[in-house]
Amino acid sequence: MASTRKPTFKPGTDPAVGKASGPRSEGPGGVISAQRSLEPEEKASDNVIAFPEPKGKRKRRLVLWTLSIVVAFVAVLMAGAVYSPVLAVRTITVDGTMLLTPEAVQKALSGLDGKPLPQVSEQEVNELLKPLIQVRSATIEARPPSELLVHVNERVPVALLKQGDSYVMVDVDGVQLGATKDLATVALPLIDAGAGATNTELFKAIAAVLDTLPADVLARMSTASAASPDAVELKLVDGKTVVWGNAEDRELKAKALEALLKMPADPKVPVRVYDVSVPRHPFTK
Repeated sequence: MASTRKPTFKPGTDPAVGKASGPRSEGPGGVISAQRSLEPEEKASDNVIAFPEPKGKRKRRLVLWTLSIVVAFVAVLMAGAVYSPVLAVRTITVDGTMLLTPEAVQKALSGLDGKPLPQVSEQEVNELLKPLIQVRSATIEARPPSELLVHVNERVPVALLKQGDSYVMVDVDGVQLGATKDLATVALPLIDAGAGATNTELFKAIAAVLDTLPADVLARMSTASAASPDAVELKLVDGKTVVWGNAEDRELKAKALEALLKMPADPKVPVRVYDVSVPRHPFTK
């Protein structure tokens, strides 16, 4: 006998699998529709893992920032020092002068008064001292807050030249450094008139020889002459002669002459000539 039982369907049950598949809603005409809820897209970012910044990178960035701040601070300090009136030159101290007086050097540098010490350069100082021919060069030393120390390197006179009634002191370059009327006041040899012009080869040869001699030996010289650049001859104040020869091996010849002059005198064998023209074999006669 055929069953008269009608099939039934319960809302919320999947007829295919017999399980609830989620909420459903009835539409118009009793049509049942199914919906599935999705999480907002914004919440998907909650699943992203954030890795911390490496310590080394963070440390390097911190070091760079610190160095930048320090450099900027130092730059500000340096700029302030360069232009600060607190470091202005108020005192100029001079040393190394013999031909000149410190006052003469200070007067030549008077234009530096009030200028900040960091702005004063050796080139500027040497330019200001150019009118003083006795100065070969100068170096400076800043002594904050306001003192400038100037070390003067003077030219060294090596001989005298006869000019009229006076005797002019000259250095190895022939620069005239001063004058005197009395030979006795200056312990320098007189260059004979034949080599008096400072631009001649004879003068250059003689001056180069005299410039090599130690100060105590130079003070014992009376005259210097040369028949040619290869035949320089010196006279001592006691009348003895020094045969020098050419200007080669000057340092070795100077040492040989110094040694000969230090030898004790022998009354039985008087010395009239010191010959150092061959410096490795000097002799007396």
